[in-house]
Amino acid sequence: MENKHKILITGGAGYVGAMLVEQFADREDVSEIVAIDKEPVSDLYTDKDNITFIQKNLADDWEEDLEKMNGGQGFKPDIVIHTAWQIREMYGEKDKQWEWNIGGSDKVFDYAFSNPSVKKLIHFSTVASYCAKKDNSLEHFYTEKEPFRKSDYLYAEEKRICEQHLEDKFEAAKEAAEILNENSADVANIKENKVPQVFIIRPAAITGPRGRYMRVRFGLQSTLSGQLKDSDSFWHKLISKMVSFTPVTEKWVRQFIHEDDIVDMVKLLSFNDLKGQYEAFNAAPPGDVVYGKDMAKAVGKKAITVPPLLIRFVFFWMWHLSRGKIPTSRGGWKSYSYPILVDGSKITNMYGFQYFLPSLEAFTEIKGRYAKYVPQEIIDANKNKEDKDKEKVG
Repeated sequence: MENKHKILITGGAGYVGAMLVEQFADREDVSEIVAIDKEPVSDLYTDKDNITFIQKNLADDWEEDLEKMNGGQGFKPDIVIHTAWQIREMYGEKDKQWEWNIGGSDKVFDYAFSNPSVKKLIHFSTVASYCAKKDNSLEHFYTEKEPFRKSDYLYAEEKRICEQHLEDKFEAAKEAAEILNENSADVANIKENKVPQVFIIRPAAITGPRGRYMRVRFGLQSTLSGQLKDSDSFWHKLISKMVSFTPVTEKWVRQFIHEDDIVDMVKLLSFNDLKGQYEAFNAAPPGDVVYGKDMAKAVGKKAITVPPLLIRFVFFWMWHLSRGKIPTSRGGWKSYSYPILVDGSKITNMYGFQYFLPSLEAFTEIKGRYAKYVPQEIIDANKNKEDKDKEKVG
């Protein structure tokens, strides 16, 4: 096959990035992938020979590594996928985190807009940047037409700023291309200057067998389900003992999107000729959302309603006592107290994308491409729980 794709994926050792690298490397229409991450290479794809892994922070000089590839001819990707991000706030190191996240993202955007080979840029954002506020309602679903709002939750705020930088850089690149095209309009055999298509994915909480069982980390489901109790970390064990029940606030609600949906969404945007120059998409399936009582039931615990003020108090002290090892940074308590619900239908309406699973099933079911890696004892335990739940209903 001629004109095979060459893809640059940042965050290639992370949850989403590693799945993209692994699955896209197996495609017949992909010849080469370069993955960049500050963490070591993922064992998901170490057996594949069309992948080059660069272990560097995006704030560093990774561009030079790309220029030296292929005998000095350089690596010329036509698709750039930016998933890299320092999600957990680093205690007392906001300046360093800004350099990694905002500075690193700026470098990725500049690279994409300055290299003629790049035809598409796909950037991962978040629904958190719509901002969890007290006056948010359980009836309102944010659409992409509504602007992000300022937040004191650093993850949401940096993502908001990052999207603004991306839009500004896109508009500047488009204006520069238009000027170049006007100046070369009368010159024969001059190719038209084009700006890459930009697609932004704003996911709700991503989950699935790989996220829940292959990458146990300090997250919502691992914390509530007790998966952290076997950790060597004192703080993980402490939190596991503290959440013998599930604390929920009156307006706590979540939307979950299955990891396969995320990969398939990127696949759709990457490998198809699509309309649109600059498009953002909320990534959340249609149907019922997941309330606190649903989450408690899913992890086999009793839900106890608590006021947001208590959540705020606990988050504050856990953040400072653990010096950031428990990721309850400033403003994070609002996401556990107030709703952010989004309408994820735009990508379906524009391109016909069909979601794999609704929110609750994505949160609870062992289904999808990585289900085969889940240990049999976990599958059996889940089945026994389901059988008992059915008996109670009966």
